[in-house]
Amino acid sequence: MNQLERIVASTRMEVARRRSAIPEAEVRAAAAERAAADPGRAFAAALARPGLSLIAEHKRRSPSAGLIRDGVALQDVVGAYERGGAAALSILTEAPSFGGTLADLRDARATTPLPILRKDFIVDAYQLPESRAAGADAILLIVAALSAGELATLHADADSLGLAVLVEVHDERELHAAVAVGASLIGINNRDLTTLKVDIRTTYALLPRVPAGTLVVAESGFRQRAELDELASAGVAAVLVGEALMRSPDIETATRALTS
Repeated sequence: MNQLERIVASTRMEVARRRSAIPEAEVRAAAAERAAADPGRAFAAALARPGLSLIAEHKRRSPSAGLIRDGVALQDVVGAYERGGAAALSILTEAPSFGGTLADLRDARATTPLPILRKDFIVDAYQLPESRAAGADAILLIVAALSAGELATLHADADSLGLAVLVEVHDERELHAAVAVGASLIGINNRDLTTLKVDIRTTYALLPRVPAGTLVVAESGFRQRAELDELASAGVAAVLVGEALMRSPDIETATRALTS
């Protein structure tokens, strides 16, 4: 069993536990209440603005990097991202491997007006209203973690809840699957989730095969302004950066260096 398979299996068990504790009907009611009080923030529009948009990620640790940053309040990180010019946020909520929680998502929502992506391994319909109720404007669907049927169903269900969907791919086969469900936001992850190795050439290899009009987000491996300029020249709409910013002694300055 590879790393992705382990995380997905763990996630399915954890979702089953949460469903038994809080019935899905109750979670959907909370999502509807949130939607009535807060219609949501335009995640896709934030990425479509002129120039390369930065999605800044709150990420405490990862299977590949271990502990990334400890002892810094999420609110301080999110505030630094906003002041530094990030267009949107990514909040990791997976606990065992990344140290995140749904409370992080709720706290981020209360701290900033920026649109928020819930970064997690979404494998069950229960997680969609759960995401909306906690304050997400968008969710991530990883093609490698889902069957074709699951991908199509979750993509449609998320749309019905008013959630934008970033569909993550790693190779040409997964890109075809993303296109087949009508994905208008496609993330190209340079990290192989089975080996955790990063190769930024993945973005440039797949980019010409993405249909025109699709917003592309480059993920993993980018740290320098020059790299972001190259992505912008290639037609990428946004870049997701987490570890490089979280490790910086001055997160706001590091963020501004990528957005100015």
